[in-house]
Formats: sequence, structure tokens, C-alpha cells
Amino acid sequence: MGANSNASSEESFVKLPTIKFTKLFINGEFVDSVSGKTFETIDPRTGEVITRVAEGDTEDVDLAVKAARAAFDHGTWPRLPGVERRRIMMKFADLIDEHAEELAKLDTVDAGKLFSMGIAIDIPQAAQTFRYYAGAADKIHGNVLKMSTELQGYTLLEPVGVVGHIIPWNFPCGMLSFKIAPSLAAGCTMVIKPAEQTPLSALYLAHLAQLAGVPNGVINVVNGFGETAGAAVSYHMDIDKVSFTGSTDVGRLVMQAAAKSNLKSVSLELGGKSPLVIFDDADVDKAADLALLGILFNKGETCVASSRVLVQEGIHDELVKKLKEKAKYWTVGDPFDPNVRQGPQVCRQQFERVLTYIEHGKREGATLLTGGKPVGNKGYYIEPTVFTDVKDDMMIAKDEIFGPVMSVMKFKTVEEAIQRANNTKYGLAAGIVTKNIDIANTVSRSIRAGTIWINCYLAADNDAPFGGYKMSGFGKDMGMEGLHKYMHIKSVVTPIYNSPWL
Repeated sequence: MGANSNASSEESFVKLPTIKFTKLFINGEFVDSVSGKTFETIDPRTGEVITRVAEGDTEDVDLAVKAARAAFDHGTWPRLPGVERRRIMMKFADLIDEHAEELAKLDTVDAGKLFSMGIAIDIPQAAQTFRYYAGAADKIHGNVLKMSTELQGYTLLEPVGVVGHIIPWNFPCGMLSFKIAPSLAAGCTMVIKPAEQTPLSALYLAHLAQLAGVPNGVINVVNGFGETAGAAVSYHMDIDKVSFTGSTDVGRLVMQAAAKSNLKSVSLELGGKSPLVIFDDADVDKAADLALLGILFNKGETCVASSRVLVQEGIHDELVKKLKEKAKYWTVGDPFDPNVRQGPQVCRQQFERVLTYIEHGKREGATLLTGGKPVGNKGYYIEPTVFTDVKDDMMIAKDEIFGPVMSVMKFKTVEEAIQRANNTKYGLAAGIVTKNIDIANTVSRSIRAGTIWINCYLAADNDAPFGGYKMSGFGKDMGMEGLHKYMHIKSVVTPIYNSPWL
């Protein structure tokens, strides 16, 4: 493997952030949990404790929902002119930009994310997401209906109410912006349950929301564990909608809770086992780069990671050689080091899960091309790992690993590529690498997935709706679809009399 810079916290390349916010944020105030309990949040670079944060439970969720309900039913936010919500959201975006370094540091120390990527991409994109939906806040309107009898009709778009947002740990700031920006623009109020692994930036963003002028009770943050705080959000009778991003197994639990409580609407962005299909006419060097980017970006902790790389037989062997060669230069180490391309897995549990799947791959007969081992003796670092000779029925080809583990598989025909790409319970994303427009068109229309990238990968944009097919969930983040899922459509009809026309 290539060099690693597995530095400790004492040797960090930047000054670590001061942790300013560790309590719950309810009704405009940082408060202790009702129980007084706290839990540790861990630095994955070292396995050491960063700080302790307040541990919310059912009683705390009740208080947060009460504040959000009062802010929705009686507060100003849903009743503000859209232009005023836009102004406040623009201020929120500006504050995110102003505090980008601190937010990026928090996500690096809490989640193991690359600091350089946080500064350059994650935090600026979060700010841009707020600006995108701020621009929509004063353009929410229904339609005039052409009725077939002597009636006049129109539709209204109204905020759905109190929303429960359950946030994953792989993109703490980014995923938070995907969810709270459109729901704020719609006029909703909310209770946010950040992942227990990565609560710090969510609390900081709550502070910035307050500085921006978001009224008390509109945004509430309850740190805690999924089986307690997350379950309380999902089951709550006074939450009108839950938006969840995470694993398919937990997504099932969220749906069950919604069904057993008040039949609240649910949107789910769940797991993936995304194929990258590389055809014989591809530029092998560029295809290898795309394949590595697709699986190693964010240390493989990406729901759309291209974990299954299907390569046409004519270039298979050449591509495999390129992957092995290029993987050697994918530096693993301290995510604060600007020369590092891959930081640690988010926590010990995820670190051990990935290593367990690597052992499954070996036992099931796949060929370990490169990697497969931990890096260093401190923290949760794993080498970029590539398996070849992978069969469709192997665990490493079927299960979402959520780590830097690629499975390379050989195919012969376009028809075989389509069949094998679709041979998964997931349908979140896929990539196609080819110079043939006919192949690109056929395959992109044949793969059952919510996003298809052609000759690129991880090409996301605020205007592109994002969500899955099959067991990757339903409902869209981003685009106007990401706004409309936080709206109800109401039809209003009145009779008309003696009109010269209908």
C-alpha cells in the first residue's frame, strides 16, 4: 500500500476546534436532557473521547415536539411571507460560509471526514443548498384548475407541519442541509435527531440558525440514540412527517413506527449496492480513476458508493492492473493532512464491520487484489481494498458494506451487464462508462436506480432530485421534489353563477 500519515491528535495538521455546544437545543435554548444523562462522542482518528453530549430520550423529544408544534400552530414562521423566509435563510447560508472552517473541523474530528473536502466541498455545498431553497421560498404556489362544470377551483401548497429529521453520520452537515433547508422554505418546523456518532456540527448549525433569525421552536435538535430518541421521533403522535436517511433495516423500523402511530408520511433514503458498468470502449485509465473515486470517496461511507464494478471482458485484465497500481497511491491517514485522500471509518463498530466483510470475501473465494488490512495502530483506518473474481452470490457483492471495499466482476454482453447491474435489492445509483451513445441510452434506461451517471460519478447538484428505487427507499431529496415532499396540496372549490364561460 501507499504511504500513510496516521498522525495522532497531538500531531494534527490544524488547530482542533473548541467544542462549544454539547447540550440539546430546544425552543431556542441549549438545555440539559431531562434525565441529565450524557454520552461520549469519539474521535475516529484515535479512538479517544472528544467530549460528552447530552443524551436525549422520549421526554426530551416530547419537549422538542411541543416547541415545534407551538411554533407551527401559533408562531410566525409558517405565516411569514416567503420573501422573509428567504431573507433569513440567505443569512443562515452566509453564516455557514463564515463558519465553514469550524464546521469542517467538527465533521473531521467527529466523523473522520477529510478537512480539505469539508472546506472545499461539503460546507460550501451546504450553504448553497440553503440558498437554492431560499430562492424557492417566495415562489411556492398552486394552480388554477379548469373544472368541467360551473365550479371554480385552485390548489394551495401548504407546509406539512412538524417534521422529524433523522440524520446519518456520513455527511453530517450535508445531509442536514438536504433536509432542513427545503422544510424551512416550505414553512415547516422540525425536530432533528443527528446520528449519535456525529452530533457536534448539528448543534453548531442550530446556533447559526438562531443567529440568522430563525424563530425559537422552529429548529430543535435532540442528540441521542436511534433506539430511544430516534424511535421517539418516529412514533410521536404530534409529528406530521419523518424524513430518514440511513440503513434499510432501520428504515423498516421507521415505517413501522409511522404506521403504528399516527400514519405520518415518511420519506426514506436508504442503502445501496451501486454498480459501475465499464464497457470495452472506455478509456481504461479514466475508468480506473472513476472506479476508485466511486468507492473510496469519503472512505466508502457513501450510500451511492460504486461497490460493484462490472467490467467487460475485453478490458477487464488491463483495468484490474490499473486499479492495483493506482490504489497504491491512495494515501490513508489523518484527515487533517492535506495530502491524505482517505481518513478513518466513523467508529469502531463500522471499522470492525468492514474488516469482517473483507474476511467474508476471502473465505468465499474472491481474489484479494490489494488492501484488506487495518492501517496503523491507532484509530479506525483501513486500506483501500479491491477484490476480483467476485460472484454475484457472494456477501461482498450483495450486502452494503459502507467501507472502502470494491468488488470487480467480469461480463460479456450489454444484456448480461444490465441483468447483473439489476441483480440487487437496492436501486439508489449506477454509473456507466462508454463512448457509445446507444449503449449509454439503453443501459441508463434499463437499470432500475434513482440516479444514473454516464462517464462521471458522484456528480450531484441541488437541482437534481436524489432518491432510490426498490429497497433504497422512496421520496426525493434535492430539486423541487425535495421541497414538495414537505408540502400538502389542498384543492379549493367554489361554485360560479351566471358566468359567460367555464
